[in-house]
Amino acid sequence: MTQRFDSPVSLRRRWLVSALPAALSASFLGAAGTGLISTAAAAATPAASEKTDPPVDLSKVRLRVATYKGGDATLLKTAGLADTPYTIDWSEFQSGNAMVEAMNGGSLDIASGSEIPPIFARLQNAQVRVIAVYKDDVNNQVVLVPKGSTIRSIADLKGKRVGYLRATTTHYYLLRMLEEAGLSFSDIQATSLAPRDGFAAFNAGSLDAWAIYGYNVPLAISQAGARVLKNANGYLSGNYLYYGHPSVLADPQRRAASADLLVRLQRACTWFGQHQDAYAKVLSAELRVPEEAIRSLYRNQSQARRVTGVTAADIASEQQVADTFARAAVIDRHVDVAPLWTDTFNAALARGA
Repeated sequence: MTQRFDSPVSLRRRWLVSALPAALSASFLGAAGTGLISTAAAAATPAASEKTDPPVDLSKVRLRVATYKGGDATLLKTAGLADTPYTIDWSEFQSGNAMVEAMNGGSLDIASGSEIPPIFARLQNAQVRVIAVYKDDVNNQVVLVPKGSTIRSIADLKGKRVGYLRATTTHYYLLRMLEEAGLSFSDIQATSLAPRDGFAAFNAGSLDAWAIYGYNVPLAISQAGARVLKNANGYLSGNYLYYGHPSVLADPQRRAASADLLVRLQRACTWFGQHQDAYAKVLSAELRVPEEAIRSLYRNQSQARRVTGVTAADIASEQQVADTFARAAVIDRHVDVAPLWTDTFNAALARGA
């Protein structure tokens, strides 16, 4: 099926138009390659699992799916799983928060990100549901200090200039680390910076510490001699989430296509575990990041990548994040995250594993 990319700018324009009234008031292909999948595979609620729905023709279905640069679209293609029996319109984003905003505006069907964006979505009664969990590494989320720094512990950050990115995992784990050391954000000179700006500030000596994630970590270590003060293992759950628009859950055809897509992503994670060097080469070319920087992250993973259905423990994990943010006044009230979650795709993911 045809797969195409929308530019973030064009998607943003469509979101603004749709939001205006509210503002005014391969080997893994298997049977899925036939283009038919039972809607029972897309619904895991007790009522749905008690009946067998007729097959659904996916050939005319179109899913609007968000990806990061070097993200799911690249993974599916490299793993040989991109030949879906439905059309995917991919749109590239730089953050889960932006994806949730676009989804709430009706411009996306499926997206992904950390546990944090849905919490803010819940505050605004946004049209977003959590439909699956992506278990991944947390060792690549760290607090860095510059070469030669005398800072040896989180407690030493008191009064220091610390970069992070608000409403992201860096915000959450930095907050928890500070709390553990008897400090709060008011005890540091915290500055919210996008990764590119944070890298420049860190290299220029304008930061005493930097909470950051991903490829910036090995690059800062190799290029600037940075040292890891502490990583987020034990502070982050390693749960990254797939989000779905409620209309997808209500539409048998898009629901079935979404189930197929999640199973493909699940199988792509298995492929990734067996071909990490090959994938590092692909990502190096796409992201213009040295292969060794990518491989160094893969060698230090806290857990294997996998896509799973929803569990009570997953919901409790996000609730802990929400409660931490409420306690620190990052959000202005308690948020019950449970209504965000659905086990609609649990059965499909259990069979696909």
